[in-house]
Amino acid sequence: MYSAVVLLSLYLAAVKAQQVGTSKAEVHPPLPWQKCTKSGGCVTQSSGKVVLDANWRWVHTTTGYTNCYTGQKWDTSICTDAVTCAKNCAVDGADYSGTYGITTSGNALTLKFVTQGSSGNNVGSRVYLMASDDTKYELFKLKNQEFTFDVDVSNLPCGLNGALYFSEMDADGGMSKYPNNKAGAKYGTGYCDAQCPKDIKFINGEANVVGWNGAPNDPNSGTGNYGTCCTEMDIWEANSMATAYTPHPCSANGQTRCTGSECSSICDQPGCDFNSYRMGDKSFYGKGLTIDTNKKITVVTQFITSDGTANGALTEIRRIY
Repeated sequence: MYSAVVLLSLYLAAVKAQQVGTSKAEVHPPLPWQKCTKSGGCVTQSSGKVVLDANWRWVHTTTGYTNCYTGQKWDTSICTDAVTCAKNCAVDGADYSGTYGITTSGNALTLKFVTQGSSGNNVGSRVYLMASDDTKYELFKLKNQEFTFDVDVSNLPCGLNGALYFSEMDADGGMSKYPNNKAGAKYGTGYCDAQCPKDIKFINGEANVVGWNGAPNDPNSGTGNYGTCCTEMDIWEANSMATAYTPHPCSANGQTRCTGSECSSICDQPGCDFNSYRMGDKSFYGKGLTIDTNKKITVVTQFITSDGTANGALTEIRRIY
């Protein structure tokens, strides 16, 4: 199976760029995790950290603090074309707790849906797990492995999506492939998924300015002509009322830019999901049910292969609570 980056999100969206600003230093919140084997037990990866996706960050001119993008519009005096915009605009460091409601404590990560900050309200967030060098994403090879985490969705109502998933992104956020991308994984660049989202403002080191139109239901978002596709494995999409896990394979390998109708044909966008309620068991998951969402839940996902090795064909994705 592909190498994938793990993402955690509480959903809605905002802004993305390619150069590096100097207004605020980027300090990644620590998030230690464990790597376990039958023979050696569990070893804590103490250097683990998380980084905020660049789509949520402030984007301004490299020579000052004028916004490159405000509300649903690009500043066309700065962003005259895709390449010029990427060269003229910088993404800055993040105030993780104050602006975005992202905090860590020991091996626990908390994402707030709405955070009231000095510049207004922030809605949602998306973070990635960083590798030990703090400039690349942690990659996972999933075949013949299992992935385990604890989650508390007791205060997450119907209509919200607390998600943990893998996405086939470049480890460096696309920095080595695209010369205009100077920010890289350290600033959360390079996002892609199986929906081939077109609301990503910088793709392949270029601004997604061509054909950009504001979103009808989001005052801070829009879509351009380009989307960004890659294989996605939704380990956990859930709230206190419902949950699903879903593989989304793609015909392309790795992060791939698309345009027009092509964006709906590269990946299996609906995916092959398992939702216990939809499958007929209406007493399995929810408040006070078999999997009681009033409590913290331990979620185990196993990637079973035909021969019990990492080289075998994937035959089953198994869920255990």
